[in-house]
Amino acid sequence: MSITVYRDPWGIPHLRADSAHELAFAQGCNAARDRAWQIEVERHRALGTTAAFLGPDAIGWDRFARRVRLADTAKRCFARLGSETAAWVSRYADGVNAGLAAGARQAPEFAATGLVPGRWEPWTPLAIWLTHHILFAGFPAKLWRWAVAERIGPEAVGLFATDGPGTLGSNGWLIPGDRTATGAALIAGDPHRLIEEPGVYQQIRLSCPEFDVAGFAVPGVPGIPHFGHTGRVAWAITNAMSDYQDLYRERLRRRAGRVEALGPDGWRPAEAHVEIIEVAGGDRIEVEVIETERGPVVLGGPDDAQDGLPPGEALSLRYPPRVRHDLGFDALPALLRAATVADVDRALDRWAEPVNVVLAADTAGGLLHRVAGAVPIRDPENRLWPVPAWERGYEWSGWHAPMPRRPVRGITVMANERGISEPFGVEFSPRYRADRIRYLLDRPVAWSAEDMAAVHMDTHLASAGPLLDLLAGLGGLSEPAARLRDRLLAWDRRMEAASTDATAYAAVRAAVVRRLAAHPALARLGEPVPYPPLFRPWLEPLARIGYALETLLTTDRLPGLDRDAVAELVRAAVEEVAAAGSPSVPWGEAHRIAPWRALPDPEPGDRPGVSGDHECVLCTSSVPGVTDTCARGPVARYVWDLARRENSRWVVPFGASGVPGHPHQRDQLPLWLRGELIPVLTDWDRLTEERYDD
Repeated sequence: MSITVYRDPWGIPHLRADSAHELAFAQGCNAARDRAWQIEVERHRALGTTAAFLGPDAIGWDRFARRVRLADTAKRCFARLGSETAAWVSRYADGVNAGLAAGARQAPEFAATGLVPGRWEPWTPLAIWLTHHILFAGFPAKLWRWAVAERIGPEAVGLFATDGPGTLGSNGWLIPGDRTATGAALIAGDPHRLIEEPGVYQQIRLSCPEFDVAGFAVPGVPGIPHFGHTGRVAWAITNAMSDYQDLYRERLRRRAGRVEALGPDGWRPAEAHVEIIEVAGGDRIEVEVIETERGPVVLGGPDDAQDGLPPGEALSLRYPPRVRHDLGFDALPALLRAATVADVDRALDRWAEPVNVVLAADTAGGLLHRVAGAVPIRDPENRLWPVPAWERGYEWSGWHAPMPRRPVRGITVMANERGISEPFGVEFSPRYRADRIRYLLDRPVAWSAEDMAAVHMDTHLASAGPLLDLLAGLGGLSEPAARLRDRLLAWDRRMEAASTDATAYAAVRAAVVRRLAAHPALARLGEPVPYPPLFRPWLEPLARIGYALETLLTTDRLPGLDRDAVAELVRAAVEEVAAAGSPSVPWGEAHRIAPWRALPDPEPGDRPGVSGDHECVLCTSSVPGVTDTCARGPVARYVWDLARRENSRWVVPFGASGVPGHPHQRDQLPLWLRGELIPVLTDWDRLTEERYDD
């Protein structure tokens, strides 16, 4: 089949075909050619076979993928798709298969690892989507809350009910037409996730007689699920911070050659079989895959102590796609065909995974603000920590419906804060980012698409307030510490890459975090957590304390940590940093991005410094007390203009190509660093045609 790809000056693909199914084939083929290594790694991650070419470091993920039954769940979800959607997804997989060999030939990682491209099944795109999102709802945070409750008391759990290193921050805002220069709405924002190279989002345009949509695709998945503009309607999402995955404490035993699990009705048979993980440069690993009536066992087992759990104890995961056999993929083709917010709304009634907050606007003035996804109805305790499988009352009893929605009255912001999705969550972002965006936009200005970059790049750190307030009250400091205090109190609270004061603040903050972690009120949290390293981002005490710092500095719930005791901790931290020599390097020299790569670069080269911090609108997350390095941040930025789509803007951290050394591998990075956006070109005559046969 002949495939024609049009490229803009940044190498962004614009695909055109005679039907939606031909276009799905072309999208799959393009993903294979532009992102062969990336999507093949994701396919193997879904299968739990990455250790076969990445080596022993990948065993932990592969074991989890097998135990949680990612591939099997994807197969079941595919089998439940509507026939039209199933055919559309299948054509995408056909396109990947058609282009994969050519894509692999230009990707040196295949030769470096000896990986041979494999065949994509029709259900593979669903498996890749599930792989991206199985940890997105952060069920390992239940293990953290369980540890907090056991070690320092259940009353302390709420102190850490803030977004942590595993949940990430994202921003989105909608400006109605009465507040814009054109009289039509603007939607803008930036999803924040683990920064990967190549990126998790691919700029793309999909055009056929039925629709013409520009937006961000997920390589390996058809359509434009999260951020798109059809010319007549546009939509965007943030993580709703909903809790919809449960951990059950299981008691397991072996009887007559089979595994049994204790449930409310006594001992019941569990499914069990053994799978083999091949390991490059190592021995094969056997993994027992067990599934109880609650769900797959992800930790522990029926025999010896395992994963930090006693013999015969385990934790199973119950998650909606495994229960419903539905990821919401029937919504994807409907979104592409949407012309109004009512169309987007109806499409998202079919959405399942993950649970999102959505903003949408159309050219007729329609506006939408809602939650989309599948959230089970169950006991509130399920949301907090692992619950006993053998007791009644913790079963799922249906699904929340209809999902919450609110009328759009004026500028509307979504930034993972408590808001429209509050009934479904436990850990939310503080309101700093949301309030800051509203503050920036709440001016008598007729806003334009070009104005949005200043909001994207805002570096004001309002969360510094509690610590600076404590600093202001300190007396009796040594002369160097007093100078450091006065310097920070005069600081403009902007985490700019060029700012040395931002570096000094980060150093004091880190010292406070470390001292809090060592304080008797919190010291037990530092005891080793024996769970697998895969869950470490949710369980690292310093990280959890760092992200909850503002709450911990102002709480009265921890014995021994009253305001005077906290002030003394801050005093000691300031003295410590001052004695070491107040930091004089710019924040950007310490705060450098470190993108994740499946195959680490043996010569990583320059890691550019970035402005921002975790609770800035420019949410480039460091981990206070652990590292100033930034591994998470805005993985895309966008502005959707409903007056003229040609006025829309977008950018990604690296580029359109996933091929090392390609001219478009990293050409957007300088723009991303400066906060600049590139136009969404829609004039076919301004694009370059590229044709190939597959």
